[in-house]
Amino acid sequence: MHHFYSVIIGTELLNGRRVDKHFTFFNTELRNRGLSHVANFVIHDTPYLIQNCFNTILADPKSVMFCFGGLGATPDDLTRQIASDVFTAQPLVLHGEAKELIETQFGDEAYPHRIQMAYLPPNATLLPNVINNVPGFQLFNRFFFTPGFPSMAWPMITKALDTHFPSQTKRYSITFKIESSENDLIEIMQNLPQELEFSSLPRFEKDKRVVEIYLAHTDPSFVKKWANYFKKEAMLLGKLIKDC
Repeated sequence: MHHFYSVIIGTELLNGRRVDKHFTFFNTELRNRGLSHVANFVIHDTPYLIQNCFNTILADPKSVMFCFGGLGATPDDLTRQIASDVFTAQPLVLHGEAKELIETQFGDEAYPHRIQMAYLPPNATLLPNVINNVPGFQLFNRFFFTPGFPSMAWPMITKALDTHFPSQTKRYSITFKIESSENDLIEIMQNLPQELEFSSLPRFEKDKRVVEIYLAHTDPSFVKKWANYFKKEAMLLGKLIKDC
């Protein structure tokens, strides 16, 4: 199974000038397709942060990355160059088709600055931009780079997912609550099989400790079996079970 990563680049998100909308959209698209979203990074337009983030993702042999932002022509738009360094170890090159699209869109105003957006990593394939024809791009059908504007990025995302990552079998999940501390349930948690997706979320409800348990797998009977096991073991400890 692929491991999907999202990288959202934008100092304006972290200093509060803008509110991110990409995570919710992308996460929903993946879940609707039964795909696994393993990490999301929101980072400044800072070279070492972007490079370290890309290197971390590249180190995962199952990784697929969708990156948002940093494709413009201003000095703080660093994504194209760092992507080329990390994923191809080569300098940017002028992409002929991207050059034609930008010249057609902007005419004489494509020069001297906008044309810089046509310099892409070697062997990049374009992602069409339905708003202004300035494309995003992808490398090796694994690493996808889109603008920071949702109206431009989201159509690129859906088309790329539909083209390269057809929907998987949807995961079946069960969520329930137990009046307990997490600590009292750890031995039960340790007995769950590794192939079962599991998470626990502790919180207080009406001054009582409650742990929300989430179990998921592609096989509904498998999830039901282990949910029943968890509830039974918790009840043997005298814990109250609440369905969500």
